[in-house]
Amino acid sequence: MSGDPVTSRSNGMSAGSRWTALAMFAALVGVGMLRLTPSPLGAAVAASVAIGAAAILVWQQDSSRLLLPVAFVATAGIAVLGNGDSTNIGWFTTCLLGVWCALHGRRWEYLAYLAGVLIVFAIEWLWIHEDLGWGAWMGGITLSVGAGLFVRHERQLTAQLQAAQAGLAERARAEERNRIARELHDVIAHTLTVSLLHVTSARLAVQHGLDDADQALAEAERLGRESLDEVRRAVGLLHTDGDGGQRAPLPGGGDLPALIERYRAAGADVTFTLDGDAATLPATTGLAVYRVLQEALTNAIKHAPGAQTDVGVKVAAQDVRLEVDTSGAPGTGTGLGLITMRERAESVGGVCSAAPGGRGWLVSATFPLDRSRRQENVS
Repeated sequence: MSGDPVTSRSNGMSAGSRWTALAMFAALVGVGMLRLTPSPLGAAVAASVAIGAAAILVWQQDSSRLLLPVAFVATAGIAVLGNGDSTNIGWFTTCLLGVWCALHGRRWEYLAYLAGVLIVFAIEWLWIHEDLGWGAWMGGITLSVGAGLFVRHERQLTAQLQAAQAGLAERARAEERNRIARELHDVIAHTLTVSLLHVTSARLAVQHGLDDADQALAEAERLGRESLDEVRRAVGLLHTDGDGGQRAPLPGGGDLPALIERYRAAGADVTFTLDGDAATLPATTGLAVYRVLQEALTNAIKHAPGAQTDVGVKVAAQDVRLEVDTSGAPGTGTGLGLITMRERAESVGGVCSAAPGGRGWLVSATFPLDRSRRQENVS
C-alpha cells in the first residue's frame, strides 16, 4: 500500500452514503450513552464532540490535514463516554473510525490512528479497569483497519481494471479506424490513378478516333463504379452485425493477375511474374499482398509515369515474397502510401521496405505463411 495521499478521498461517495455513515455513528454513540452514570450535561457534550467530529470527517473528507486530528477528537469524545466500561457499545465507533482512516487516509495516518486507539485501550485495561474485554476491542480495531485496507485495495484494483478496459477499447477503436482508413486510401488512390490514365487516353484518342476514346471512357466508368462498390464495402466494415453492412468478399491472392491487367489496360508498362499459386494464400495474407502491390503500382504510375515496372511474386512454403521494381525515380509525396504498405505487411507479421534500388525504385515485401511465425512477428 503506497504512502502517497489518496487522489480523491471521497471515492465517489454519494450524499446518501455519507448520511448513512454518520447516522450509524450517531446511533452507536446514542446507545452508548444509555448506560452512563455521569452527569447528563457532560455526556451530552462528549457525544456532541464525537458526532460533530465524525460529521467533519464525512463531509470534509477531501482535506488530508483534517483526517487524523478530527478522528482523534471523535475518539476522545467516545473515550469520555465509555471510560472504564469495556461493555459500552459506543466503543464500536472507534472501529468505524478505523475503517474510515484506512479507506481515506495515508499510510502513516491510519497507522497512527490504530496505534493511538490501541494505547487508549491499553491504558483502560492496565490503569482504569482491568477487564479482558479491552483485549477484544484491541483485536476489533486492528481487524477493522485491516478490513478497510482490504476494501481500499479492491477499489484500487477495480479502478485500474476499468482504466485498462477503457484503454483497450480506445486502442481497438484506433486500430479499426486505421484499418478502414487503409482500405479507403488503397481503393480510392488506386481507382483514381487508373481512371485518370483512361481519361488521358480518351483525351488523346479524341484527336484520332472516337472509338478508342469511347472504350477508354467506358473503362474509366467501369472502374469508377467498381471503386464505389469497394468504398461501400470498406464503409460496411463500420457496421455491426445485422445493421445492413456490406459483406462482399475482399480481394485476395487470386486477384493479382486481374489487378495487373487493369493497369496494363490503362496503358501502364507492367510485367508480371508469378511463381506458385497465389490463389491458395490465406485470406488475410492474400489481401495484404494485393493491397501492397496495388499501392506500389499506384505510386509507380503517379510518381514515375511512363516508366517500366516489373512485378514479381513468389509463393513458397514458408512465406510470400513481393518485389515491384520501377525503372524511373519517383517524385516527392506525402509518404502516406509508404506507411500504408508497411502497416499492411506488419498486420500479418511481415515486413515491407520502399527505397531507391533495382533499376530505380524498389518495393520489397515478405509475408510469412507459417502461423507461429506470423504471431511471433506481430508480437
